[in-house]
Amino acid sequence: MDTVLHLINDTAEFYKWSLTIADKRVEQWPMMSSPLPTLGFSMLYLLFLWAGPRYMQHRDAFKLRKTLIIYNFSMVLLNFYICKELLLGSRAAGYSYLCQPVNYSNDVNEVRIASALWWYYISKGVEFLDTVFFIMRKKFNQISFLHVYHHCTMFILWWIGVKWVPGGQSFFGATINSGIHVLMYSYYGLAAVGPHMHKYLWWKKYLTIIQMIQFHVTIGHAAHSLYSSCPFPAWMQWALIAYAITFIILFANFYYQTYRLRPRSKSPKSASNGVTVSAMTNGSAMSVEHAEENGKKHKKERTKRE
Repeated sequence: MDTVLHLINDTAEFYKWSLTIADKRVEQWPMMSSPLPTLGFSMLYLLFLWAGPRYMQHRDAFKLRKTLIIYNFSMVLLNFYICKELLLGSRAAGYSYLCQPVNYSNDVNEVRIASALWWYYISKGVEFLDTVFFIMRKKFNQISFLHVYHHCTMFILWWIGVKWVPGGQSFFGATINSGIHVLMYSYYGLAAVGPHMHKYLWWKKYLTIIQMIQFHVTIGHAAHSLYSSCPFPAWMQWALIAYAITFIILFANFYYQTYRLRPRSKSPKSASNGVTVSAMTNGSAMSVEHAEENGKKHKKERTKRE
């Protein structure tokens, strides 16, 4: 018992010390003064993951078509804004894409970058709605381990990133990821429009490939920073490498299971399995499976009328 109390006390002391080196610029920004709101929302998310399916088990699934269209295209706009702000801010600040330490000054461009990274962190909290929509639509099969792992960890880790390093090398991964999310949410937004859009959504597979490329680039970027002794916190770079490796393993497993082992047919079963990419990459729009089902229903109705 004494050991446990000692460990808790040491952890509390370490946290107090870490606050002395946190970025003072973001201290009074919403959600940033304490980790409790972020941890609280994460716990509510996990609670909903447990309670939501039980609540929906004997109830009809919600359609949410209009809601999904609005949500996904809103996320397109948010991620486009974040990507644009990071690109323009880093260019105006003269950032290096190979080694860029954090500048904690109140320079307008540095504050602009920090603000964009704060919005990026907030977007990860908003993305909890992906899972909420899956559960409300009773798409329980799309809530994979990777889906839950991604949502929970990204929100918490980016609170840490904005609290201590809202600038410098941090802009690189967020810029790439927000850009990819523009493509991803565009895909799910189009899928939510209706079955007639399915013929334009042939590029689902390539979203997974782009994601995997992103993680390899991120590892290479962080490794180069460590090799060149870039004056950016080494603990952040090592954590980023370890985190990206877990995603490469999980994404590679998904890609192998979906596009190598399973037949490339367009049956409802394969479509359902394939659309799990949305569970892994935050998408929550109406799946291609759902679009195909609707298309078949409409076709049968027309045949009956004829």
